[in-house]
Amino acid sequence: MRTKRDVTPSTGNVFKDLGVALPEEALARAKLAAKIAGILETRQLSQTAAARLLGIDQPKVSALLRGKLAGFSTERLMRFLTALGTNIDIVVRERPRAKGPGHLVVVAG
Repeated sequence: MRTKRDVTPSTGNVFKDLGVALPEEALARAKLAAKIAGILETRQLSQTAAARLLGIDQPKVSALLRGKLAGFSTERLMRFLTALGTNIDIVVRERPRAKGPGHLVVVAG
């Protein structure tokens, strides 16, 4: 016998769904960290080699790769990406008929 379950549709941001403070920033940092992890995997860099390249110690690389992002600001993650040879474009634009605060979105190509 099946039971009916309540399903709450996602907002598209798991951090917002979980009630995390500053969910857009949390999602942005997660996307930046995922991009870093992808680059390190593609280059087949060890955590020790990645640490040297990024200017941090190996345990911090391990934390980053496991999604433990509490010690990593958005700015710091962007510095890591530029150290890995990527370009970062920041676009600031007005929202038409803006109501309330703007938002932060990371689009990784």
